[in-house]
Amino acid sequence: MCRRDPGVAETLMEAISMSALECQYQFRFERWNCTLEGRYRAHILKRGFKETAFLYAISSAGLTHAMAKACSAGRMERCTCDEAPDLENRKAWQWGGCGDNLKYSNKFVKDFLGKRSNKDLRARIDMHNSNVGMKVIKAGVETTCKCHGVSGSCTVQTCWRQLAPFHEIGKQLKQRYETSVKVASSTNEATGEGEISQTRSQGQQPPPGPRPDLIPRTPDLLHIEDSPNFCRPSKYSAGTLARKCYKDKNCEAICCGRGHNTQSRVVTRPCQCQVRWCCYVECKQCTQREEVYTCKG
Repeated sequence: MCRRDPGVAETLMEAISMSALECQYQFRFERWNCTLEGRYRAHILKRGFKETAFLYAISSAGLTHAMAKACSAGRMERCTCDEAPDLENRKAWQWGGCGDNLKYSNKFVKDFLGKRSNKDLRARIDMHNSNVGMKVIKAGVETTCKCHGVSGSCTVQTCWRQLAPFHEIGKQLKQRYETSVKVASSTNEATGEGEISQTRSQGQQPPPGPRPDLIPRTPDLLHIEDSPNFCRPSKYSAGTLARKCYKDKNCEAICCGRGHNTQSRVVTRPCQCQVRWCCYVECKQCTQREEVYTCKG
């Protein structure tokens, strides 16, 4: 694949980096701060936690987003601008606009992820969460228009499709992480195949009629295991010892009730910046004292 189109390898690396950075940004105030170094990533991906669900969703979303942008930027040999029949994309290119090619990107990601056995419960959960990431990208597509005409008038308008910023995608997936649905697995004695159904409160009977779908029809992320608390070092994270926190905001939660240390330090930062003609920014250096809070062991 990479040999057929040299742009693929570069786009894959860009997608991995973008997804990891967005994950770390979204979880910067959480106990699990999306630590993916070394063994942590591999161990998380082997389990069925909410965090695992988010990683699958943000990864597929990142690849979908990066590939669509690479196509419209002309970095790929096998794709170019989106050519939606209802939008004049060829004219849009002439006027500086180019639709992000979501159609090609979706097909590429689906082929890249491949098909997995329907008998593997974890595989179906992982594929569902990957599809959630792709669907969030699709739902965020907007139509961007540009006017051109005499003296800047809008006598002619050219439009093309554009993806939402990836920060917005990450924000939406973080919200779905918060409402992730835990599902339970069971085995159909007649077929011997596993089935997945949404967990129900104690004493509640399943609804009458056909058996539930193999995967609940939901736009939410799905997980099958309760997450660890991530307070202490484990194979899933480094714990929260010495983690920076924000007093009166998240220190109690991140530090798991162990308390926090307070350190006072003097920092120097640029301030009172002004733009000078031409063409540089001139700043003063201001010194101030600030307090830093870190979790106790």
